[in-house]
Amino acid sequence: MEDHTDWYGPDAATFGDRMAAAREQAGMTQAGLAKRLGVRLATLRAWEEDLSEPRANRLSMLAGLLNVSMMWLINGEGEGLDDPSADSNQPAELSAVLAEMRALRSEMHEKAEAMGRLEKRLRRMVQEPAHA
Repeated sequence: MEDHTDWYGPDAATFGDRMAAAREQAGMTQAGLAKRLGVRLATLRAWEEDLSEPRANRLSMLAGLLNVSMMWLINGEGEGLDDPSADSNQPAELSAVLAEMRALRSEMHEKAEAMGRLEKRLRRMVQEPAHA
């Protein structure tokens, strides 16, 4: 039984996941890549943590430095990295753990977004004058 996972596809990975994987594959540190792009380390970290995304000019530079296409960074389609399982003989258990970690990361991202929406709602409620 073959379990095929598109590791870098839109359902399995985020922009930040693909960016981090490509950076690691290129043998670059976050600090090194930030310097080459001319951005602050905090900015690059925010991209990898999916807290923000680069503008088009930086995205183009990023794709060039990481030797992947812009479309692959954005949605996992086009020229990018091969699935990690394609070039190694990982035990099934390792693949399962990695898949579970990706699922948890995705859930955490969704929960963080929900928390942000609730915080905004609460702030609006607190700022509104109380109705007597």
